[in-house]
Amino acid sequence: MHVTGMVHVNVNCSDFDRSLAFYERLGYELVAMVPETNTPEVAAAVGMPPYRVRGGILRLPGESTLIDLLEWRDPTDPEPPYPNLYHLGLARIALRTSDLEADLAELAAAGVEPIGPPADVEWAGQPTSRIACLPDPDGTIVELVEIPAA
Repeated sequence: MHVTGMVHVNVNCSDFDRSLAFYERLGYELVAMVPETNTPEVAAAVGMPPYRVRGGILRLPGESTLIDLLEWRDPTDPEPPYPNLYHLGLARIALRTSDLEADLAELAAAGVEPIGPPADVEWAGQPTSRIACLPDPDGTIVELVEIPAA
């Protein structure tokens, strides 16, 4: 295999502007808009009929992994992403933070509450990290992780 890294994570949303504001609050910047349509070959490559979408590519300054934030216009599926974190497939996006408590306070001021209280995570031979999970506007779980310097 010749895989050398991760390019992006796709997050589908019901309202691009609302979700963009959420991810911008986390520090992401919109770097490019996604074309509303694409070629039949691209649609087939991702297993879809020809489509219409509103979306953008987001990047955290200094990072290379992107978020592909998409509001599907046609076709569309309004079902929530998942009922819990133990379903099969992708469950959450984990983002590193340097100050979990400050981020949680800022998000709470904007009306975003974690799904549970922050917790310490212990790893054998590693510093204890602190985590909190919160939903984005459509229920996709974003985990904030504070890892102390070694």
